[in-house]
Amino acid sequence: MDKNNSTQKNNPTELFGVFGNPVAHSLSPVMHNQAFACTGYNGVYLPFHVEKIEPAVMAIRTLGIRGISVTLPHKVGVMKYLDRLDPLAERIKAVNTIVNADGILIGCNTDCFGAVSALVQHTDIKGKDIAIIGAGGAARAIGWGIVDAGGKVTVVNRSAEKGEQLARDLSAGFVPLDKADELEADILVNTTPVGMHPGIDDMPVSKRIFRRGMLVMDIVYTPLKTEFLKQARAAGSRTIDGLTMFVLQGARQFELWTGLEAPVDVMREAVLEQLNSPNRIYYQEYSY
Repeated sequence: MDKNNSTQKNNPTELFGVFGNPVAHSLSPVMHNQAFACTGYNGVYLPFHVEKIEPAVMAIRTLGIRGISVTLPHKVGVMKYLDRLDPLAERIKAVNTIVNADGILIGCNTDCFGAVSALVQHTDIKGKDIAIIGAGGAARAIGWGIVDAGGKVTVVNRSAEKGEQLARDLSAGFVPLDKADELEADILVNTTPVGMHPGIDDMPVSKRIFRRGMLVMDIVYTPLKTEFLKQARAAGSRTIDGLTMFVLQGARQFELWTGLEAPVDVMREAVLEQLNSPNRIYYQEYSY
Protein backbone atom coordinates (compact mmCIF):
# COMPACT_ATOMS: atom_id res chain seq x y z
CA MET A 1 0.00 0.00 0.00
CA ASP A 2 1.35 3.43 -0.88
CA LYS A 3 1.66 6.36 1.53
CA ASN A 4 -1.54 8.02 0.26
CA ASN A 5 -3.59 4.88 0.88
CA SER A 6 -2.04 4.45 4.33
CA THR A 7 -2.98 8.04 5.19
CA GLN A 8 -6.54 7.42 4.05
CA LYS A 9 -6.80 4.39 6.33
CA ASN A 10 -5.90 6.53 9.35
CA ASN A 11 -8.59 9.11 8.61
CA PRO A 12 -12.15 8.85 10.00
CA THR A 13 -14.50 6.82 7.83
CA GLU A 14 -16.40 9.03 5.39
CA LEU A 15 -20.06 8.27 4.68
CA PHE A 16 -21.58 8.15 1.19
CA GLY A 17 -24.81 6.72 -0.14
CA VAL A 18 -27.68 6.67 -2.59
CA PHE A 19 -31.10 8.26 -2.01
CA GLY A 20 -33.96 6.64 -3.87
CA ASN A 21 -37.24 4.77 -3.76
CA PRO A 22 -36.87 1.86 -4.46
CA VAL A 23 -33.23 1.45 -3.57
CA ALA A 24 -32.73 -1.87 -1.75
CA HIS A 25 -31.25 -3.63 -4.77
CA SER A 26 -29.13 -0.76 -6.09
CA LEU A 27 -25.80 -1.79 -7.58
CA SER A 28 -24.14 1.49 -6.60
CA PRO A 29 -23.08 0.29 -3.10
CA VAL A 30 -21.29 -2.72 -4.58
CA MET A 31 -19.57 -0.54 -7.17
CA HIS A 32 -18.47 2.27 -4.87
CA ASN A 33 -17.47 0.13 -1.88
CA GLN A 34 -15.25 -1.93 -4.18
CA ALA A 35 -13.69 1.32 -5.46
CA PHE A 36 -13.00 2.45 -1.88
CA ALA A 37 -11.40 -0.90 -1.06
CA CYS A 38 -9.26 -0.86 -4.21
CA THR A 39 -7.94 2.68 -3.66
CA GLY A 40 -7.62 2.44 0.11
CA TYR A 41 -10.04 5.31 0.63
CA ASN A 42 -11.63 5.08 4.08
CA GLY A 43 -15.23 5.39 3.00
CA VAL A 44 -18.46 3.43 3.13
CA TYR A 45 -21.42 3.71 0.75
CA LEU A 46 -24.93 2.75 1.87
CA PRO A 47 -28.41 2.62 0.28
CA PHE A 48 -31.00 4.95 1.87
CA HIS A 49 -34.69 4.40 1.18
CA VAL A 50 -35.94 7.98 0.92
CA GLU A 51 -39.60 8.92 0.54
CA LYS A 52 -39.25 12.64 1.35
CA ILE A 53 -36.16 14.31 -0.04
CA GLU A 54 -36.09 17.49 2.09
CA PRO A 55 -35.33 15.78 5.44
CA ALA A 56 -32.87 13.49 3.65
CA VAL A 57 -30.91 16.53 2.45
CA MET A 58 -31.00 17.90 6.01
CA ALA A 59 -29.43 14.60 7.12
CA ILE A 60 -26.50 15.18 4.74
CA ARG A 61 -25.80 18.43 6.55
CA THR A 62 -26.41 17.05 10.05
CA LEU A 63 -24.36 13.88 9.65
CA GLY A 64 -21.67 15.37 7.45
CA ILE A 65 -22.25 12.86 4.65
CA ARG A 66 -19.55 13.49 2.04
CA GLY A 67 -21.44 12.51 -1.08
CA ILE A 68 -24.77 11.17 -2.29
CA SER A 69 -26.04 9.57 -5.48
CA VAL A 70 -29.63 10.55 -6.27
CA THR A 71 -31.91 8.22 -8.18
CA LEU A 72 -35.65 7.97 -8.85
CA PRO A 73 -37.85 9.71 -7.95
CA HIS A 74 -35.72 12.53 -6.51
CA LYS A 75 -33.44 13.76 -9.32
CA VAL A 76 -35.55 16.85 -9.96
CA GLY A 77 -37.11 17.48 -6.54
CA VAL A 78 -33.76 17.52 -4.75
CA MET A 79 -32.49 20.59 -6.61
CA LYS A 80 -34.32 23.26 -4.59
CA TYR A 81 -32.78 22.01 -1.34
CA LEU A 82 -29.16 22.34 -2.48
CA ASP A 83 -26.87 25.36 -2.14
CA ARG A 84 -25.57 25.34 -5.72
CA LEU A 85 -25.98 23.54 -9.00
CA ASP A 86 -23.14 23.08 -11.43
CA PRO A 87 -23.92 24.67 -14.84
CA LEU A 88 -24.62 21.35 -16.54
CA ALA A 89 -27.04 20.13 -13.87
CA GLU A 90 -28.81 23.47 -14.09
CA ARG A 91 -29.26 23.10 -17.85
CA ILE A 92 -30.32 19.45 -17.62
CA LYS A 93 -32.69 20.29 -14.75
CA ALA A 94 -31.77 17.10 -12.91
CA VAL A 95 -29.22 16.09 -10.27
CA ASN A 96 -27.86 12.60 -9.74
CA THR A 97 -24.87 13.53 -7.56
CA ILE A 98 -24.45 15.68 -4.45
CA VAL A 99 -21.01 16.82 -3.35
CA ASN A 100 -20.64 18.10 0.22
CA ALA A 101 -17.86 20.70 -0.06
CA ASP A 102 -17.24 21.74 3.57
CA GLY A 103 -20.95 22.13 4.25
CA ILE A 104 -21.87 23.54 0.83
CA LEU A 105 -24.07 21.07 -1.03
CA ILE A 106 -23.43 21.14 -4.77
CA GLY A 107 -25.71 19.34 -7.24
CA CYS A 108 -24.08 17.73 -10.27
CA ASN A 109 -25.14 15.44 -13.10
CA THR A 110 -22.75 12.62 -14.04
CA ASP A 111 -25.27 10.74 -16.22
CA CYS A 112 -24.28 13.09 -19.01
CA PHE A 113 -20.56 12.44 -18.47
CA GLY A 114 -21.10 8.66 -18.37
CA ALA A 115 -23.01 8.55 -21.64
CA VAL A 116 -20.69 10.83 -23.58
CA SER A 117 -17.59 9.07 -22.23
CA ALA A 118 -19.03 5.73 -23.33
CA LEU A 119 -19.60 7.06 -26.84
CA VAL A 120 -16.23 8.76 -27.27
CA GLN A 121 -14.48 5.51 -26.39
CA HIS A 122 -15.74 4.31 -29.77
CA THR A 123 -16.00 7.38 -32.00
CA ASP A 124 -15.63 11.13 -32.29
CA ILE A 125 -19.01 12.73 -31.60
CA LYS A 126 -18.31 16.10 -33.22
CA GLY A 127 -20.29 16.56 -36.42
CA LYS A 128 -22.04 13.19 -36.13
CA ASP A 129 -25.80 12.73 -36.61
CA ILE A 130 -27.04 11.22 -33.35
CA ALA A 131 -30.60 10.00 -32.79
CA ILE A 132 -31.82 9.77 -29.19
CA ILE A 133 -34.83 7.55 -28.53
CA GLY A 134 -36.90 8.97 -25.67
CA ALA A 135 -37.54 12.39 -24.17
CA GLY A 136 -37.24 11.82 -20.43
CA GLY A 137 -34.53 12.65 -17.89
CA ALA A 138 -31.92 10.35 -19.37
CA ALA A 139 -32.54 11.70 -22.87
CA ARG A 140 -32.18 15.27 -21.61
CA ALA A 141 -28.89 14.54 -19.83
CA ILE A 142 -27.40 12.64 -22.76
CA GLY A 143 -28.70 15.17 -25.27
CA TRP A 144 -26.97 18.08 -23.55
CA GLY A 145 -23.73 16.13 -23.36
CA ILE A 146 -23.84 15.35 -27.06
CA VAL A 147 -24.65 18.95 -27.97
CA ASP A 148 -21.72 20.18 -25.85
CA ALA A 149 -19.46 17.69 -27.64
CA GLY A 150 -20.51 19.03 -31.05
CA GLY A 151 -22.91 16.31 -32.09
CA LYS A 152 -26.09 16.95 -34.12
CA VAL A 153 -29.07 15.58 -32.20
CA THR A 154 -32.44 14.29 -33.38
CA VAL A 155 -34.99 13.39 -30.71
CA VAL A 156 -37.18 10.37 -31.48
CA ASN A 157 -40.22 9.97 -29.27
CA ARG A 158 -43.75 8.55 -29.26
CA SER A 159 -45.22 11.67 -27.64
CA ALA A 160 -44.76 14.58 -30.04
CA GLU A 161 -45.38 17.12 -27.28
CA LYS A 162 -42.58 15.87 -25.05
CA GLY A 163 -40.25 15.11 -27.94
CA GLU A 164 -40.66 18.50 -29.57
CA GLN A 165 -40.14 20.27 -26.24
CA LEU A 166 -36.85 18.48 -25.64
CA ALA A 167 -35.82 19.13 -29.24
CA ARG A 168 -36.47 22.86 -28.74
CA ASP A 169 -34.44 22.87 -25.51
CA LEU A 170 -31.52 21.20 -27.30
CA SER A 171 -31.94 23.17 -30.57
CA ALA A 172 -32.29 19.73 -32.15
CA GLY A 173 -34.52 18.02 -34.68
CA PHE A 174 -37.54 15.88 -33.88
CA VAL A 175 -38.87 12.73 -35.54
CA PRO A 176 -41.96 10.83 -34.32
CA LEU A 177 -41.34 7.24 -33.31
CA ASP A 178 -43.30 5.78 -36.23
CA LYS A 179 -40.95 7.56 -38.65
CA ALA A 180 -37.75 6.41 -36.95
CA ASP A 181 -36.95 3.88 -39.69
CA GLU A 182 -36.35 6.78 -42.10
CA LEU A 183 -33.44 8.14 -40.07
CA GLU A 184 -29.89 7.75 -41.32
CA ALA A 185 -28.06 8.46 -38.08
CA ASP A 186 -24.41 7.72 -37.39
CA ILE A 187 -25.20 6.95 -33.74
CA LEU A 188 -28.39 5.68 -32.12
CA VAL A 189 -29.00 5.83 -28.36
CA ASN A 190 -31.93 4.22 -26.52
CA THR A 191 -32.74 6.18 -23.36
CA THR A 192 -36.11 4.51 -22.68
CA PRO A 193 -36.73 1.56 -20.31
CA VAL A 194 -38.04 -0.57 -23.19
CA GLY A 195 -36.23 -3.92 -23.15
CA MET A 196 -35.52 -3.83 -19.42
CA HIS A 197 -36.26 -6.90 -17.33
CA PRO A 198 -38.87 -8.41 -17.33
CA GLY A 199 -39.83 -7.19 -20.85
CA ILE A 200 -36.58 -8.48 -22.32
CA ASP A 201 -38.02 -9.27 -25.78
CA ASP A 202 -39.25 -5.72 -26.36
CA MET A 203 -37.53 -3.09 -28.52
CA PRO A 204 -38.08 0.69 -28.62
CA VAL A 205 -37.85 0.78 -32.44
CA SER A 206 -38.05 -1.61 -35.37
CA LYS A 207 -34.89 -3.49 -36.31
CA ARG A 208 -35.16 -1.88 -39.75
CA ILE A 209 -33.46 1.23 -38.32
CA PHE A 210 -30.11 -0.54 -37.88
CA ARG A 211 -27.42 -0.55 -40.54
CA ARG A 212 -23.85 -1.69 -40.89
CA GLY A 213 -21.33 0.68 -39.32
CA MET A 214 -23.86 2.48 -37.11
CA LEU A 215 -22.88 2.85 -33.44
CA VAL A 216 -25.75 1.78 -31.15
CA MET A 217 -25.91 2.33 -27.39
CA ASP A 218 -28.55 1.16 -24.91
CA ILE A 219 -28.62 2.60 -21.38
CA VAL A 220 -30.57 -0.45 -20.14
CA TYR A 221 -28.24 -2.96 -18.44
CA THR A 222 -30.72 -5.46 -17.01
CA PRO A 223 -30.28 -7.52 -19.15
CA LEU A 224 -26.81 -6.59 -20.33
CA LYS A 225 -27.48 -7.87 -23.86
CA THR A 226 -30.86 -6.34 -24.68
CA GLU A 227 -32.86 -7.36 -27.73
CA PHE A 228 -32.16 -3.86 -29.07
CA LEU A 229 -28.40 -4.52 -28.98
CA LYS A 230 -28.74 -8.09 -30.27
CA GLN A 231 -30.64 -6.93 -33.35
CA ALA A 232 -28.22 -4.06 -33.91
CA ARG A 233 -25.24 -6.39 -33.85
CA ALA A 234 -27.00 -8.82 -36.20
CA ALA A 235 -27.38 -5.94 -38.67
CA GLY A 236 -23.66 -5.17 -38.52
CA SER A 237 -23.84 -2.24 -36.11
CA ARG A 238 -21.32 -1.67 -33.35
CA THR A 239 -22.83 -1.72 -29.86
CA ILE A 240 -22.28 -0.29 -26.38
CA ASP A 241 -24.05 -1.87 -23.42
CA GLY A 242 -25.78 0.09 -20.67
CA LEU A 243 -23.35 -1.02 -18.00
CA THR A 244 -20.66 1.12 -19.60
CA MET A 245 -22.58 4.35 -18.97
CA PHE A 246 -23.59 3.27 -15.47
CA VAL A 247 -20.01 2.53 -14.42
CA LEU A 248 -18.55 5.66 -16.04
CA GLN A 249 -21.09 7.95 -14.37
CA GLY A 250 -20.27 6.22 -11.08
CA ALA A 251 -16.56 6.67 -11.70
CA ARG A 252 -17.10 10.38 -12.19
CA GLN A 253 -19.02 10.52 -8.89
CA PHE A 254 -16.14 8.76 -7.12
CA GLU A 255 -13.65 11.29 -8.49
CA LEU A 256 -15.82 14.29 -7.54
CA TRP A 257 -16.15 12.98 -3.99
CA THR A 258 -12.61 11.75 -3.32
CA GLY A 259 -10.26 13.57 -5.69
CA LEU A 260 -8.79 10.18 -6.59
CA GLU A 261 -8.68 8.46 -9.97
CA ALA A 262 -11.51 5.96 -10.17
CA PRO A 263 -10.61 2.26 -10.67
CA VAL A 264 -13.05 1.88 -13.56
CA ASP A 265 -12.21 -1.74 -14.42
CA VAL A 266 -12.59 -2.81 -10.80
CA MET A 267 -15.95 -1.03 -10.54
CA ARG A 268 -17.23 -2.68 -13.73
CA GLU A 269 -16.16 -6.15 -12.56
CA ALA A 270 -17.90 -5.64 -9.21
CA VAL A 271 -21.18 -4.78 -10.94
CA LEU A 272 -20.81 -7.59 -13.47
CA GLU A 273 -20.36 -10.10 -10.68
CA GLN A 274 -23.64 -9.00 -9.13
CA LEU A 275 -25.46 -9.00 -12.47
CA ASN A 276 -24.27 -12.57 -13.11
CA SER A 277 -25.30 -13.79 -9.65
CA PRO A 278 -27.97 -16.54 -9.81
CA ASN A 279 -29.75 -14.86 -6.89
CA ARG A 280 -29.82 -11.43 -8.52
CA ILE A 281 -33.02 -9.44 -7.89
CA TYR A 282 -33.56 -7.11 -10.85
CA TYR A 283 -33.57 -3.40 -10.22
CA GLN A 284 -31.92 -0.74 -12.34
CA GLU A 285 -31.24 2.82 -11.27
CA TYR A 286 -32.85 4.55 -14.18
CA SER A 287 -33.72 8.12 -15.11
CA TYR A 288 -36.77 8.56 -17.35
